Amino acid sequence: MIEPLVNEESLRRAEWERFELFAHILSLSRQGETPGDQVLARLRELQDEVDRQRKEGDGPLAADLAAHLTPLEYDVLVAITAPEAEPRLGWIFQNLQGSSNPYPTPALLQELLGLDAEGSKHLYAALSEESALRRHRLIRTSGDGAYDELKPEDGVVARLLGRPGADPAPPGTTRVVLEPAWEDLVLPADRETMMREFLHWVRLRDRVFGEWAAPEAGGPVALFSGPSGTGKTLAAAVIATELGWPLFRVDLGLLVSKYIGETEKNLNRLFDAAHGRAMVLQFDEADALFSKRGEVKEARDRYANMEVSHLLARIESHRGPCILTTNLRTNLDAAFVRRFQIVIDFPRPNAEARAKLWSRLLPPGAPKTEDLDLELVGRAVNLSGGSIRNAALHAAFIAADSGKPIGLPEVALAVWRELNKEGRDVSLSELGPLASSLPEGEGK
Repeated sequence: MIEPLVNEESLRRAEWERFELFAHILSLSRQGETPGDQVLARLRELQDEVDRQRKEGDGPLAADLAAHLTPLEYDVLVAITAPEAEPRLGWIFQNLQGSSNPYPTPALLQELLGLDAEGSKHLYAALSEESALRRHRLIRTSGDGAYDELKPEDGVVARLLGRPGADPAPPGTTRVVLEPAWEDLVLPADRETMMREFLHWVRLRDRVFGEWAAPEAGGPVALFSGPSGTGKTLAAAVIATELGWPLFRVDLGLLVSKYIGETEKNLNRLFDAAHGRAMVLQFDEADALFSKRGEVKEARDRYANMEVSHLLARIESHRGPCILTTNLRTNLDAAFVRRFQIVIDFPRPNAEARAKLWSRLLPPGAPKTEDLDLELVGRAVNLSGGSIRNAALHAAFIAADSGKPIGLPEVALAVWRELNKEGRDVSLSELGPLASSLPEGEGK
């Protein structure tokens, strides 16, 4: 083994060099040899540097959740991160284990760290399902045995080392791939102001809770309510884009279980995975969760209330923005609503707002006829923003197929198709002044 030079660069890599020395000492021990004074002196120097880095938060794993781990948990995280951070350590671990596995097993960790019987108990506790490493989805293991493989969870190395890489979705969520700007929203001015106030809760929490010593609180939590298609998800995406954070939609169908206690476990996994990460969580259909509480008639009703209480407690204690959306605010229990920091109602767009939406949602590069009066279109039919988005695209495809510019006939037909999606008898009168532009043969 080549002795590393003591310089600033090696001190910045003290965590990895420390484990390389652990491996060197273990290799000597297996051959019945002992390390020299120079190696032991270097190890003490590295240990002091590692302790300092961890205390001051400037080590290679200082970001994210690493600062909340015990020293032993931190050592485990360093060891399983090492093969990707410093590939030579992966080769060393393979050699020590006599296998093709570059990640250390619990047995190898016990040897590397020189743990006695009592220390090994703490090691296996750090690897258990209840440990911080597992709850925060930092590591995964193929089993509970001494020779089962330990690996970092997907995306952990990229997160902890500040490398570009995929930001894995917390369990039960889906990434929302939207990056809209403020100008993409068509909302009353006061609603946009309330959205910016919600951002204040995220950006200025250190000042208010730290410098100004306000009582600590989690969140913030916002409720976006309004009919379908009024822009609630788009608004959540605007907030995420403004923060520069990913937006994850929570699929409650994957979290809620009919088995007692499983829902709480699934929620814990979600929030443990999201803890300490820069992200926005969006919970759809909040009315299904926080509806007005009825009489408890059977055991399942009591457990359902417990699940809701557990979810609300986790949302409130989570230090990060959560946005709940609902189409039916009147169904929500007022006691729950009072616990949200911001409540924003998303109204159906009026005629002026609908004209703006048509102007923005028709493809800007598409040819349009001179008589395409979008103010008239906006006044004609009371569509939601989502329905206007669908109709605008449908009109564009009709025009693209015919080789004509988008005009009132294409828009009228697209709106007619949108109205007929609702599964009811639709009258031509509902098109208002657009009815005269509907192509011949339609609407009969």
